[in-house]
Amino acid sequence: MLKLSRWKIIAVTLSVIFGIVFTLPNVIPQKTLDAFPSWVPHQKLNLGLDLQGGSYLLYEVDTDALRKERLTNLVEDVRTALRGEQIEFGELGEAGGVIRVRIADAGKVNTAAAMLRRTIGAPLVGALGGRDVSVATRDDQRLEITFVAEAAKADAAKAVEQSIETIRRRIDSLGTKEPTITRQGTNRIMIQAAGESDPEKLKTIIGKTAKLTFQMVDETVTPEDIQAGRIPPGSELLQSEDQYAPYYVVKKRAVVSGDELTNASQTFDQNGRPAVGFAFNGSGARKFGDITLRNPGKRFAIVLDKKVISAPVINDPITSGSGIITGSFTVESANELSLLLRSGALPAPLNVEDQRTVTAELGADAVKAGAISLAIGALSMFVFVILAYGLFGGFAAIALVVNVLLIVGIMSMTQATLTFPGIAGLILTLAVAVDANVLIYERMRDEANAGRTPMAAADHGYKLALTSILDANITSLISGLIMFSFGSGPVKGFAWTLVIGVFTSLFTAIFITQVLIGWWFKTTKPKKLPIA
Repeated sequence: MLKLSRWKIIAVTLSVIFGIVFTLPNVIPQKTLDAFPSWVPHQKLNLGLDLQGGSYLLYEVDTDALRKERLTNLVEDVRTALRGEQIEFGELGEAGGVIRVRIADAGKVNTAAAMLRRTIGAPLVGALGGRDVSVATRDDQRLEITFVAEAAKADAAKAVEQSIETIRRRIDSLGTKEPTITRQGTNRIMIQAAGESDPEKLKTIIGKTAKLTFQMVDETVTPEDIQAGRIPPGSELLQSEDQYAPYYVVKKRAVVSGDELTNASQTFDQNGRPAVGFAFNGSGARKFGDITLRNPGKRFAIVLDKKVISAPVINDPITSGSGIITGSFTVESANELSLLLRSGALPAPLNVEDQRTVTAELGADAVKAGAISLAIGALSMFVFVILAYGLFGGFAAIALVVNVLLIVGIMSMTQATLTFPGIAGLILTLAVAVDANVLIYERMRDEANAGRTPMAAADHGYKLALTSILDANITSLISGLIMFSFGSGPVKGFAWTLVIGVFTSLFTAIFITQVLIGWWFKTTKPKKLPIA
């Protein structure tokens, strides 16, 4: 094993160069680094919240608001379905989570119930009947429509998952590196954004539902009707944010939703005022084109989070699938709205449960403490191996230095986030790497004491220790992968450093010390091992 193969020398040389090149950006001043050519690696380690400071937010998904919205939509679905089948009805409304409707013709009660069971709601695995809505007949020609018990749980779980992905896209748009966004309990989301010292900025972007809909204005309702509270059942009164009217009455049923947007960007209208440009997908473009074709001269409202931001008149059919949203925008607010629309709407409102800021000073203290602990740990191991094994201990110390360079270089290249637990993983990795060298050197010592020549003792030491080293590192690798897969936050940081360290430790403990010892044998041709 101690033969100085060319491929081993090349592999060791390239690994050292790689470690140095990708680690250097972390110690070079930023101004100097910016002056380097673009082909020189510029990636630095991303420091976690506990090392560089940042913001911590804990949100709760408002599942009650989500359920209320679903019930409101279901009322409109029932209304539309019954009208579509020309079934007369009355007293349609919702109370206590139950939707009730009275069918005018007693002979059509069962027909209406069967039709609603087929058409409303959505498929749901595990629910009785396979749908998330149940329809029951009651006395006096009434039907009761409710969501099944499984639907509430499924809606809450889906809302949390969608919220996590939407929040991630919004934070990524801010340029924040490696935010930690995890689910806590059934309906809470924990966010750690390293480097973002202003939680209010995060809350502005994260907390907006940004639910965009296009709804027709109900122009049959007069100002007198609004004042008297006479709003038709299929319409709703929404506050306006444009300068033309304080309120608009709009149809509850949205003709197109923001889910069908493919892009949104800040632009300017024909008068040079800031606006938001948008484009629909194929389905949205068809719906938008059809509604503008059938309603010339009428107004449609662009509604964001239940507020009308614009209500333009349809002058000509819009079949291109794109347009602009005008309103009282500044360039900054138009940019912000575009970002929110691109990242998608939150399925439900978010309520802030907890908010903390980790200051940069605390982060700097943590970095300093981590660096000191790493230096003390590394120095202690260097002293131990050199005192215990002399020259060969010096070779092991060199391998440890290369090991650190490789770990930092790989984490910098992959833009991994280093946390305080990650530093603990790095120290543990160094200890495991030293353990591998101790196994090798002790086997060498045993073989030399058994009467083998120095070269044969060293060679057998590597061969016999290899099995034990692989066993130890494979179990560490399995543990690290399990922690990385099922852990979150600090646990993942620790696991990621440990997993990288397993591979670099195997390489440095075996190949680098092997090449150094092989070179020593070749140049000195010793009669005795320095550790015998």
